[in-house]
Amino acid sequence: AFIIAVLLPGAGGAGLLYLHRKGAPLGMGEARERLRKQTLESEVVKLAQQKGGKLTVVEVVAETAMGADEAEAVLRSLAEHGLAEPEVTDSGLIVYSFYDVQKLGEKKDSRGLLDA
Repeated sequence: AFIIAVLLPGAGGAGLLYLHRKGAPLGMGEARERLRKQTLESEVVKLAQQKGGKLTVVEVVAETAMGADEAEAVLRSLAEHGLAEPEVTDSGLIVYSFYDVQKLGEKKDSRGLLDA
């Protein structure tokens, strides 16, 4: 009787709590941080458009409210997602090249995939 009255409902409740926590949505702090990161990435991509598709950390710092570490982290994140490609000049300067941004002028000439 003890198993049916106490242990079985307790185990069921614990299972429900586990499933609820496993599928729990992001907390407000996590959601806010994700939105902040997306906003910063958007700012950097817009800046890349203005600068001809190539950016350095110094340019991002000069044109935004980001510090050097944060600017570098955003540029690295964009590179990890395939939106930018790091390049190095002869003097060792790291330049992030935004290939798609550089080719935006070609979008008017696009055709269907099967027409190519």
